[in-house]
Amino acid sequence: MQTETSSPIPQVPDHYTTLEVAKLLGMAVRSVQLMVDRHELDAWKTPGGHRRISRASVERWINARGPAAIPGGSNGAPASPQGAVRRPGGSAPAQVLLIEDSIHFQNLVSLIVQQHFPGVALHVANDGIAGLALYGQTQPDVLIVDILLPGIDGATLITTLRSHPQFTRSQLIVVTSLDEQQREPYAFALQGVRVIHKPSLVAELPAALAACLPAQRGLQ
Repeated sequence: MQTETSSPIPQVPDHYTTLEVAKLLGMAVRSVQLMVDRHELDAWKTPGGHRRISRASVERWINARGPAAIPGGSNGAPASPQGAVRRPGGSAPAQVLLIEDSIHFQNLVSLIVQQHFPGVALHVANDGIAGLALYGQTQPDVLIVDILLPGIDGATLITTLRSHPQFTRSQLIVVTSLDEQQREPYAFALQGVRVIHKPSLVAELPAALAACLPAQRGLQ
């Protein structure tokens, strides 16, 4: 009588590479590296110098933020409920374009907008190139841009948009994880611009948006 032999059960790896995490979370590799630097993810380096990121820490990060932390949501404009913040003339809801590659901060800005400005139409682009295209399509009242972006960095994007006459109708807010010293190479694009440090986003963004949105400016 022959003894059946079962195939070994494949082992689930207990770690990812930086590129694998970037693909999983829908982020740029640089954004994942910054998350490691901020100790949001647990990581170490192999003897060959390659970074490995703990699978458990990635799962904790996703679970803490819910299913929306995984890419796949729509980047279109949400339906406009009653009480919407509208453009002058009342013909359309105010438009906000967020250009940000971090799913975490996309979700955070979305929550802030929904909570404080429920009628605003929020559009999201994951990188600078997509952001340029979406800007042309939406002509937003407010543009929120991260400095560190894949494709075209935020500073170059801002400089490019400023060369277009239609940009004069948009209010600009820059969000960044860089401190003041780290922002110095981008100073040419940030002069006269409201810059919010990402750790202060929840506290500062509502007031910044209120000052920029057309209906809100009319109340001031």
